[in-house]
Amino acid sequence: MAAEPDLEDLPGVGPATAEKLIDNGYDSYTGLAVASPAELSNTADVGESSAADIIRAAREAADVGGFETGSSVLERRERIGKLSWQVPEVDEMLGGGVETQSITEVYGEFGAGKSQVTHQLAVNVQLPSEQGGLEGSAIFIDSEDTFRPERIDDMVRGLEDDVLEAMLADREIEGGAGDEAALDALVEDVLDKIHVAKAFNSNHQMLLAEKAKELVADNEDSEWPVRLVCVDSLTAHFRAEYVGRGQLAERQQKLNKHLHDLSRIADLYNTAILVTNQVASNPDSFFGDPTQPIGGNILGHKSTFRMYLRKSKGNKRIVRLVDAPNLADGESVMRVEGAGLKPE
Repeated sequence: MAAEPDLEDLPGVGPATAEKLIDNGYDSYTGLAVASPAELSNTADVGESSAADIIRAAREAADVGGFETGSSVLERRERIGKLSWQVPEVDEMLGGGVETQSITEVYGEFGAGKSQVTHQLAVNVQLPSEQGGLEGSAIFIDSEDTFRPERIDDMVRGLEDDVLEAMLADREIEGGAGDEAALDALVEDVLDKIHVAKAFNSNHQMLLAEKAKELVADNEDSEWPVRLVCVDSLTAHFRAEYVGRGQLAERQQKLNKHLHDLSRIADLYNTAILVTNQVASNPDSFFGDPTQPIGGNILGHKSTFRMYLRKSKGNKRIVRLVDAPNLADGESVMRVEGAGLKPE
């Protein structure tokens, strides 16, 4: 691999250490620069002081870790993409859509529509930019056996005709929005650009996040770079495996590492991270909605945007923006139909 000789230029990195680093996803100076000494020590079988030296050298080589001006931050933020829900009211509330370089958390009770959101955005991310997409592919980490290709089929066919026409033209598929053969080909192409993996437990889920980083890196310069990583749901396995207060600290520590790995994908590759979360009932709540998201402060602080979905009448859902660094809290209404997420 081309990165190997570069890694061997770092102090204390020989061929064997470079190979271990590359096998574990540390195939660039930038990836090493944002690692922790303890994390690197376990990965490469080197002492923590050696790991710290490697990280320090990687930071100098990659020119990361220093201060930058506000105008530089603004320039970097101008590269942020906005992924449309194709529901104008929700997009307006989000300032244009789900942001890349961020973690967006969608939480709600069973049946609120969380998985519908992940499926819809896995379709929408593939739309041309003029239609609110990011012209990229998606990764779907499935911990609750929720991914259904049939649902993707419904949602593709449920897009507006002008959006379908743009997708067909973008993929050079002959035929229009009313052509069944063309739509069949489009659905197959959309499904080909969604990489799905089922997580069997929390450790496997964390491993899949590391594998996702490799897949994102491999596709970075391709025609369809990965622009969305969905985890549905983020907390189900952690909640089931770590029960009681005695295991709370270990659960939160592992959840923190998992979120750190996902955040790294967002930052390094300009990717949107969308995670769904379960809720628990808060018995101390006497007023308002008694539900609260799982994951505690770790997830609350790590999520850039927090959105709460709740059921309303029929197929209507209330979408509430609970927390965002640069947006006011707000509520909007959408419908969850067979054809996907639609305006009220």
